[in-house]
This record gives sequence, structure tokens and C-alpha cells, in this order.
Amino acid sequence: MTKTSQWWRGAVTYQVYPRSFQDSNGDGIGDLAGIVDRLDYIAALGVDAIWLSPFFSSPMKDMGYDVSDYRGVDPLFGTIRDFELLLCEAHARGLKVVIDQVLSHSSDQHPCFKASRQSRDNDFADWYIWADANSDGTPPNNWLSHFGGPAWTWDSRRKQFYLHNFLPSQPDFNFHNPEVRAWHLENMRFWLEMGVDGFRLDTVNYYFHDLELRSNPVAPEGLIEFDTIPYFFQDHIFQKSRPENLAFLTELRALTDSYDNRVLVGEISAGHRGREVMANYTRGDDRLHMAYSFDLLGPKFSPKHFRGVVETFFEAGPTSWPAWAFSNHDTARHVSRWSEYGEPDAIAQLASTLLLSLEGSIFLYQGEELGQVETELEFEELRDPSGIAFWPDYKGRDGCRTPMVWVDGPNAGFTNGDPWLPIKPSQIARNVADQSGPDSILSHYQAMIALRREKTSLQTGRTQFLDLDDRILAFGRGSDVLCVFNLSGDPVVLPELAAGVREEMARGFQAMQGGVTLEGLGYAILSLPAGVSLADVFAGRKGA
Repeated sequence: MTKTSQWWRGAVTYQVYPRSFQDSNGDGIGDLAGIVDRLDYIAALGVDAIWLSPFFSSPMKDMGYDVSDYRGVDPLFGTIRDFELLLCEAHARGLKVVIDQVLSHSSDQHPCFKASRQSRDNDFADWYIWADANSDGTPPNNWLSHFGGPAWTWDSRRKQFYLHNFLPSQPDFNFHNPEVRAWHLENMRFWLEMGVDGFRLDTVNYYFHDLELRSNPVAPEGLIEFDTIPYFFQDHIFQKSRPENLAFLTELRALTDSYDNRVLVGEISAGHRGREVMANYTRGDDRLHMAYSFDLLGPKFSPKHFRGVVETFFEAGPTSWPAWAFSNHDTARHVSRWSEYGEPDAIAQLASTLLLSLEGSIFLYQGEELGQVETELEFEELRDPSGIAFWPDYKGRDGCRTPMVWVDGPNAGFTNGDPWLPIKPSQIARNVADQSGPDSILSHYQAMIALRREKTSLQTGRTQFLDLDDRILAFGRGSDVLCVFNLSGDPVVLPELAAGVREEMARGFQAMQGGVTLEGLGYAILSLPAGVSLADVFAGRKGA
């Protein structure tokens, strides 16, 4: 087996949503050539890698997460040669390239599904999940789709239902079939041979289903995540996160470990079990390298919540490794999610400092480094099927997917055509060109990324939480860094600092004889001198 490095451990990865990053040909949709044109910008952030959301051939019913050719580039985004150029240019700038893999389901336009639905006895008949109807014509169980309604759709040719965890146009593969698993591994090998540095595995805990097709129980009381979407009313113990998944993860890991320095990061959607599944899927050295859940992608904003997420993850898997993010292409931007706790710039600055201080690997979503806010869209402007289905209580994911804003000008420099989603004044106000000053959110991200790169403890140091004022989140990283955050809007007075403690990054932090004042939404990243332990940093330990 080829020896692999751990470049990903503690690394910072920048997520690019290709449809919305940069359009090079005026059709209003971002493309691979546009990403190449903006690689210098990404490299200047100081990140270690980029993650590309799907650019594969697709009917685009779910914006590329319905793949019709796992080895093809959709013409909307360019050609395979464009991707090869992107890979080469990114590597020339020292950037690793991680690409999405949507293995759990395909498009219904994929040749394998077209063959599978023709009959019950052809070569692909068992490649997808088919089931007979109940005697009364209803689906075989109570499983639900993320996008509303049953997770089963009737096919008149086979006279059976097929499973789809998402849209009816996204049928689920049958991972109990070894031919399916082997086929997916070969498709991934195609991209590894091309030189990609790893894969972000979409819905990684959805691969296997319960062979007995048992119905899901009701979600535990008080743990329904979104009461506007019926899917979350169930505890999906038979529909996903099945034990058979772990064996396939070892197959995935063996494949990537046969190449130099490649990485696997999994997306975990498991409700209240998210951290447990994360830890389990990254335990040891034969599963995923890292994984993320949605625990930090929701509305909760408190010291108790952030501490609880980190502590419970490492309690469940002391040697496991997390990937943390506050925003991505599936959730409302965190500056807007947490707007009730403070004004946007203050939230953006504190959040970036906190995120880049956490133990684990970090994922940033394009525009986050500008303090970008959620775009308010009208119903007729939506493209996301989930937003259309559940409007107005759930507006879908388009609000975080609107195009990147580069300048204060026509279409914000994103396109010369009509953008696929509208670009509104609230977004243009946070454009790249206007954030060149040292006090901008963009400059703060660059400085914090640089500090994380400089401080080994911020990359790989273990976390030790301190018990201070209830409004304060405080933790040490390694033996020489202390991170302190005031998540309230009010000033908090803390005991005096020990001698020799140095400020590396701070806002609203004032040390004086007899105590320290930390303003509302203030923070400090502190370096500890030799001989000063975390326990000794604050005399008395409890804030006034």
C-alpha cells in the first residue's frame, strides 16, 4: 500500500459551487473555465484545498446531484479538458482539489436505471431498489422522501415501486449488489487516475437500506428538526445509516489509500445521531478520513451548543476526525441564521474566528469570507425543488446559492449574461473588490487562516474547555493557545490574565489590572508563554 500523508488533518478547504462562482461564456451559469480564472483569488485566501460541488453530466433536476454520467462533464460547465486544466492550475498554486461523488443515487436518465426499469430479469434489474406493492397497492413501507411524499414511486413497466430518498428522478442504487459497489469504485478510480486529491461523499450514510424494508418509527419527542417537512417526523433507522455501510467504507478507503495523499470526507445526515455516526465513520484508519454533520449548520448559537457538539464528537470517537462548517450550499448562510444575536459584520468576524479555531478540518463556503448574507427571493425566482415544494415556510436552498459577487457593477462581475439566480443589492454590497481594506471581513479571514497555518496547535492541538461565565465559550488548543469568545451581546468581565499571555487576534478584548473585559461578540486568540498552563491563564477562573 502506498504511504499517504495527512495534509487534510487541520486543513482549510474552500467550497466552490460551480454554477455560481464565475461564468466565462455569458450563459449566466458558472463553469470550470470561470473557476480557473479565479484560482488566484482562492489561493490568496491561504486555504489548502478546494471542494467542487458536482459538475458531472446531469438533467439538473437537483442542480447536478442527479448524475447521468459519472465520468462526464456537463456541457453547462465545459469539457473534461477544462477540468484537467483546472486540476493542473490548482495544483500549480499549491491547492488540492476534492470533488463531489453522489453515489447513493443517480438520475433516472442514467443508462443503468433506464435498463433496470425495463424488466425484472435484465443485467441491471437489481442495480436499484425495487419492491412490490402491498396488497392494497400502497408502497411497501412508510419511508418518506426529503422533498415530500413517499420515498417510493410506481413504475408501470416493472409493476413495482422504486426507492428514491430525494426526487423521484433520483432513484437509489442497491448497494447490497456487489456489482454496484465495484462499478462505483471504478468510476472513482477514473478521477483518481486523473489526479484529484480526494472525494466529498454526498449522503454517505444513505448507501445501504434495510433488506426487510421495515417501516421507520416516529422521531423521538422533541427531536424533530424541521416541522415544515414531513421527512423529519420519522427516525430513519431502517432507511439509512445501516451497519452494512461500514464495510463499504473500508472498500472506499482501500481504494484511496492505494494512491498518494488522497482523502475521503463524508456528509452525514443523521439527525440527533449525527455526531455519533460521524465519529463511527471516521474511527480507525480504514474508514473515512473525516466527516461532517449538520450540527453546526443550524440556528443554535450558544457556548453550550458549540461545546457540546465538539465534546460529544470526541467522546464518541477519541481518535476520529471531524470536518466543521458553518455554511454550505444546503443551508442558509450563517450570518443570516444567527442575525438575532448581532449585526452581520460582528457575527461574521466572530464566527470566522471561532470556526477556524476548532479542532478538526475546516470547510468554508464561497462568499462566506465576504460576510455574505442569505438572498431573499420571491417564489417565482426559485429553482430549488425543495423550496418550491415547501414554500413559504421553507424557502429552499437558493438563497445561499446565488452567484458570487466580485465587483459593484453589472451582475457583480459574475456574468455578461442573465444570471441563473438573481444577484441582489444586499449581496453586491459585500463584493470582493470593496473588501481590500485591512478591516474588511475578507482581510480578517485571510489573517485568521494565516494564523491557523502558523500555529500548529490550531491545526492539530487537542481541545480543553474552560468553565468561565455562561456567556463565554473558552477552550485551549494544544498547550500554548487559548481561544475565548463572548457569544452574548453584553460585555463580560473576566479575571486578570497571567503574565506573558499574548494577543494573536482579538476584538473587543481589553486587559487591565484586576480583570479583562470582553465586549459583546468579542473574542481573543491568545498565546501562552512557557510555564503558563490553561488552568493558570485566568486567576480565580470564574467571571464576575
